[in-house]
Formats: sequence, structure tokens, C-alpha cells
Amino acid sequence: MAKKDLRALRNMITEAKHILETTELPEGRSQRARELLASAEFLADHLLETSPAAALGKKGGKTTAKRGPDYFRKIAAMRKERKGGRPPKDVQ
Repeated sequence: MAKKDLRALRNMITEAKHILETTELPEGRSQRARELLASAEFLADHLLETSPAAALGKKGGKTTAKRGPDYFRKIAAMRKERKGGRPPKDVQ
């Protein structure tokens, strides 16, 4: 999601929260709705603060380390000999 979309989402959550603060629904529903909107507002703020690339970068380094240098040597050799990709279909 783009930052503008997240800001718009946060603004809508805040507006709904303000509307519920002035309304009292039966059976404590407005209180529960306010709790949910507060959680949604917190999540929107968190998404605005963190960079998606930073979150993915942490995972990518760990996966690369698991494969080891032999895997990358094999891939490089396949590239040099043009053996990478899907094998050709047998023509009969």
C-alpha cells in the first residue's frame, strides 16, 4: 500500500472513532467498536512508520544464508552455459 493510501485509511478510522465517541449504542456495542477502531488506528500508524523493504530485507538475508555458496556457484555456472530456466520441450 502506498503511504497516501495508509494515511487516508488512518484518517477514515479516526473519523469513525470520533463519530462513535458521540454516540451510545445498545449492549455496549459502541464501546467495542471504539476498541476495534483504536487497534486499527494503532496498526495504521505502525504501517506508516515501518518500511516494507526493511521488513523483507531481514528475511531475505536469512534465506540466502541457508542456501550457501555452493548453490550460487551452481546458478552462476548455469548462467554462463545458458542452462538456466525451463528445459525445452521435446519435439516429435
